[in-house]
Amino acid sequence: DTLWDLAIAEVEKRENPDDDDVKPGEVWEKSILFMGNKNGGKTTIILRCLEREEPPKPTLALEYTFGRRARRHNTPKDVAHFWELGGGTSLVELIRIPITSHNIRSFAVVLVLDLSKPNELWTTMESLLQVTRNHVNKILTKLEKTNPEVAAEIKQRMWNNLQRDHPDSALVDPFPIPLVIIGSKYDIFQEFDSEMRKIISKTLRFVSHYYGASLVFTSKSEALLLKARALINPLAFGYDKSKSVSVDPSKPLFIPAGLDSMSQIGPPPASDSDLGKIRANTPLELWKKVFEKTFPPKSFCDLQDTKDPAQDSQYAEYEVDVMRAQKNQELEQYKRNASKSWKEMDFDSD
Repeated sequence: DTLWDLAIAEVEKRENPDDDDVKPGEVWEKSILFMGNKNGGKTTIILRCLEREEPPKPTLALEYTFGRRARRHNTPKDVAHFWELGGGTSLVELIRIPITSHNIRSFAVVLVLDLSKPNELWTTMESLLQVTRNHVNKILTKLEKTNPEVAAEIKQRMWNNLQRDHPDSALVDPFPIPLVIIGSKYDIFQEFDSEMRKIISKTLRFVSHYYGASLVFTSKSEALLLKARALINPLAFGYDKSKSVSVDPSKPLFIPAGLDSMSQIGPPPASDSDLGKIRANTPLELWKKVFEKTFPPKSFCDLQDTKDPAQDSQYAEYEVDVMRAQKNQELEQYKRNASKSWKEMDFDSD
């Protein structure tokens, strides 16, 4: 290599510190899973990231699309795989399909939380992140046996957003893969009472910092969608990470991972006497109890998607529907016959 080749390689390495294994001219692939509240705006955000001008459609189960971008002029286009989990929390087990041991090094998660539904916020967030984390940890456990270097690299990367000797290092528990939390429907949220907005904003700031995640509030506004894209595109296409921060509770939050702190966030929004009465084992549990005191959660069952996609007119197919109706009739007949058979059985009293 000439001196110029070495200089170019060094500049590319500095511009893309997380992609040391990607050689100049080589195509990379990244994957992102979008999940969150049902009808929370996930599809709209994906379409804006991919610069597609088309109306969003309801997501059925797990959907896939992709985008291509060139990092520089005259270079091959990189590929970003976008997965979207529909149904709120009802289909969370489907995350096992896109997140695998083969792509775990280049995978990220975007959690979209509907700010207009604070009573669903914590339950949705907790259930989705818990299942995802458990699945990722199982993959990492297997990798420790088959490829310990990769497993160690992924675990170390969890802490990269926190500076060395960060005062919060003992108080946080970073998510095992990159995480972005988006508060959607800010246009409705900003009409809330100021105290309600303050509690929601402080809580999401804490949760994001606790998990080592980025946080942004958005809506259908083009300016706010661009802010969300500014946090997603570095994960999808390797664009430069934003260094700007907005923590003013009267404005949409924008906080890249690692740029917040417990001292700036402050204590949970409750009086000292109330905090003294709350029993919690972790900071996350403490914030949960304070938040749910103001916004009692809906039960997990209430958040399930009860609509049967098979009855949705947009997916109608005549031949399939006729066969389905026939099978339903056969099933009902089987149930009646089985019930009759059980009733006619003469069980021995012994």
